[in-house]
Amino acid sequence: MPHTLLDIIKQNLPDASPDARRLFHGRGQTVAGLEAVTLDWYPPLLVLTLYADFDEKWLQQLSIGLQQLFEKRLGCLVCQQRRTAGGGGRILYGRLPEQSVAQENGLRYLLDPLAHQNIGIFPDMAVGRAYLRTIAEGKSILNLFAYTCGFSVAALAGGAKKVVNLDMNRRLLERGRQNHRLNEQDLRSVVFLGHDLFKSFGRLKREGPFDLIILDPPFFQSGSFSALRDWPKMLRRLPELLTDSGELLAAVSAPELGANFLRQQIDSAFPGAQILARLTGGADFPEQNRDKGLHLLHVVP
Repeated sequence: MPHTLLDIIKQNLPDASPDARRLFHGRGQTVAGLEAVTLDWYPPLLVLTLYADFDEKWLQQLSIGLQQLFEKRLGCLVCQQRRTAGGGGRILYGRLPEQSVAQENGLRYLLDPLAHQNIGIFPDMAVGRAYLRTIAEGKSILNLFAYTCGFSVAALAGGAKKVVNLDMNRRLLERGRQNHRLNEQDLRSVVFLGHDLFKSFGRLKREGPFDLIILDPPFFQSGSFSALRDWPKMLRRLPELLTDSGELLAAVSAPELGANFLRQQIDSAFPGAQILARLTGGADFPEQNRDKGLHLLHVVP
């Protein structure tokens, strides 16, 4: 099986660009036997993510094969085994640089390759960050479920007037501050709120109203958010935070959800809403079922 994956990677080797790329998207169910594998390139770092158990012999064969394919371009290969409770990434080859960074369209985002699960950026959302830069100029923006503030960095790069980032995890918001500093952006235009959304509408009203609200919630966040329960409740409250001509950029990317779920939520909350754009993860994120994977809607409610 490593040979099948290596053959695919060989046909998809990245060029000399410093930009991040997904080199293999097994989660899209397009290659039998490799549905639990993804491989991301953050030059000179490769991150292999496994959502099922693979034996050590398989891993070692794959590691050797990737070293041969990338030769001197590969500085480090990290493996994340998501089935390992409480575990983080481990180095299969090489050495991590003092600072690991994902580059994307001239912007930079800090990575923690050995973190448990998410390492600091969601690569499939590159299309969303790029799109946001094209519509952000002059806007006051609310970035809900901000994570490490990738959308905020992209918004300021696109000329946003102000961005308010809200996330319950203050540690991740601090990483967001570092991402802004890494890109030499003016923090006076950025607000970081470490709060639960449903307990923060009063504060958000004082920061608003907003020209654009970004919604990229997790499928489930213990004690604070459940997609099936809370999407309707969240959408009902948003008009009180928007300007009269305000817009939404709404996303789902959990395997349990899909384009139909997102459209149903929008249609239910805002009958007659105008859809300005529909986006997916793009060519690096093929999906056997087109309803699955990343989906974004740019909406005027």
